[in-house]
Amino acid sequence: MLDWSSCPAVERTPDKVSGAWVFRDTRVPVKALFENLEDGASVDQFLEWFPGVSKNQVDAVLEHATRSCEQKEKHGSRKAFDTVLKKVPDVEPAGQDHL
Repeated sequence: MLDWSSCPAVERTPDKVSGAWVFRDTRVPVKALFENLEDGASVDQFLEWFPGVSKNQVDAVLEHATRSCEQKEKHGSRKAFDTVLKKVPDVEPAGQDHL
């Protein structure tokens, strides 16, 4: 799950759409964007169907999601790499000479 708290294009309040992340100043859930895109809709179609959402908001959400996924992938890959190294007891750190 992505952390939307640092994305300025969205907000979450308990009294709006059951506390779901929504596009700021709307009742349109962020989830609706991704569901529509997954179903084959274009960004332009989404904006037509949800006129309260701006193109800048959609762009900010997509950029935030991309950055977040890239960071998770980078950290996840490093964790996986570290886990593999821990399971191989004879591997020495790179760059050290052994006599």
